[in-house]
Amino acid sequence: MLNTTILKQEEKAVFALRQLYRQYGYLPYQMSKFESYEYYIQNKDFLISDRIITFNDTNGKLLALKPDVTLSIIKNGEDIPGYKQKVCYNEHVYRVSGNTHQFKEIMQAGLECIGDIDLYDMFEVVSLAARSLALIAEDFAVQISHLGILGAVLDRVCPDKGFQQKAMECLKSKNTHDLSRLCREYGAEEGLLVQLAAAYGPRRQVIRQLEAMGCAGAALEELRELSALLDTLPWGEKIHFDFSVVNNRNYYNGIVFQGYLSGICESVLAGGQYNKLMEKLERKSGAIGFALYLDLLEQLRGEELPYDVDVLLLYSAGDDKQALARTVAQLTAQGLTVSAQKSIPQKLRYRQLMTLSKEGTVC
Repeated sequence: MLNTTILKQEEKAVFALRQLYRQYGYLPYQMSKFESYEYYIQNKDFLISDRIITFNDTNGKLLALKPDVTLSIIKNGEDIPGYKQKVCYNEHVYRVSGNTHQFKEIMQAGLECIGDIDLYDMFEVVSLAARSLALIAEDFAVQISHLGILGAVLDRVCPDKGFQQKAMECLKSKNTHDLSRLCREYGAEEGLLVQLAAAYGPRRQVIRQLEAMGCAGAALEELRELSALLDTLPWGEKIHFDFSVVNNRNYYNGIVFQGYLSGICESVLAGGQYNKLMEKLERKSGAIGFALYLDLLEQLRGEELPYDVDVLLLYSAGDDKQALARTVAQLTAQGLTVSAQKSIPQKLRYRQLMTLSKEGTVC
């Protein structure tokens, strides 16, 4: 029987998430820790950071420690008409930490659905993103945006690519002051973008805001239909629309989303549709997925035990080792944790102190 009290938050999450994803037909995907450095450099704009740990293989080829999982899955997949590749993973990636600015090994869990993607797949992936957060904590939120709507509004306001990139940065931080200044600088209409920056909250409310802005077409209808499906979930009210959620439009299209847990100030989950990335890598399939950054779960306050072991068992160098082994076996069979030591370690916290006698008994 697994004693879950000794597991870290991220370790508990890995077991629960693996079971959840398998229930929906997502099969475990295993990959190498290494990938061609050239492959990542060709797609560095997709990566969170272009700083990559590299080394030379025995044949002189330059390899990289994997900074991303999605790129590896795409590279090793294939397009089969009428088939959806549904995979899940928990893997380590190697990136520069935003806090320490040093390389860090990060545990990720997530899933990818690649193939003939439709509305149900979008709903399933968003639903599983929310379920993933619900497995970790009751207080969570998922924020969804749609790059089709965002792109249409930006094109209406100002087609200049430089303007659009700066405007997206303002939207990401809900910085309406700089957004208004930017519109004046480019001679663009600021009203629509300021309204879009305020388009966040309950899904039906946001849809009404978008309609009032004159948004229409396939993207808005997709949001309506997705919202109706999300209404069927027991915690659908925790899934909102928020147009400050933006991703690189060179790679992503359609819906994008982020997930949050109470007690952690940054998003712990990110995902969306990345058909444009598939096209760039000469794949014909559509794709949607997400990653959950398990290293951030360290910030959650778990139940910390007041001691390191249940029993500190002291014995002497001349004691009967068979008696010692029997005693440890008996104690662990009772579900106790035991540390057999010849002296008391300075920093070890123990609940009970026992001593093995020369006769092989404990006292």
